[in-house]
Amino acid sequence: MNIVVVGSKEQADIIKSKLAGVHDLFFAGFLSHAHLEKADVVFDFFMEDNPENLEHYGQNKNLCVFANAVTLSLAEQAAYTDGVECKLFGFNGDPTFIERNLLEVSVYRDKDKGILEKLLSGLDIAYQLVDDRVGMVTPRIIAMIINEAYYTVMEGTASKEDIDLGMKLGTNYPMGPFAWAAKWGIMRVYETLEALYEDTKEERYKICPLLKKEYLRAMG
Repeated sequence: MNIVVVGSKEQADIIKSKLAGVHDLFFAGFLSHAHLEKADVVFDFFMEDNPENLEHYGQNKNLCVFANAVTLSLAEQAAYTDGVECKLFGFNGDPTFIERNLLEVSVYRDKDKGILEKLLSGLDIAYQLVDDRVGMVTPRIIAMIINEAYYTVMEGTASKEDIDLGMKLGTNYPMGPFAWAAKWGIMRVYETLEALYEDTKEERYKICPLLKKEYLRAMG
């Protein structure tokens, strides 16, 4: 099977590490460098920021496309193009999540669930199917926990170090919320919370001012 990864070299290596069997993987740092005529499957890590990429895939009925779909659902991404004929799937390609053994995925059309199962089985990739929603499942939960942790620090209840230690010892999380934010990337945490709040208008996703301050510093 020919697999094209549109993303960074590191992201391409992570996808390669998940594959079992004999497959050819082609790395493209930019979509313009991708040889789509060779592709059976595309993993596009950039499509959230460039939903117009779907125009280059959309009319190929035989192509299976996995779009990173944490801050922008597949339905929203598909709205930027006229007609989607390819088999379109979402995946959680964010740092700290894509490295896990279990790949979090969604489908644009329910009728393609069988194709997804057959495809990932052939690649020997373990996966969990979730709804096509902003934040998927794991990023939604972790972003909310990180946001609450920032509120706790801002209110002077506990330090970042104490909260990280308490979460690791008390809940057996692999990392505390601030360590997780650092590895995920504060900009990505902020963008996920912003997308969740815009999608749901729920107060639990309203971004803590302290988190926003760190995001703005990171931007500078």
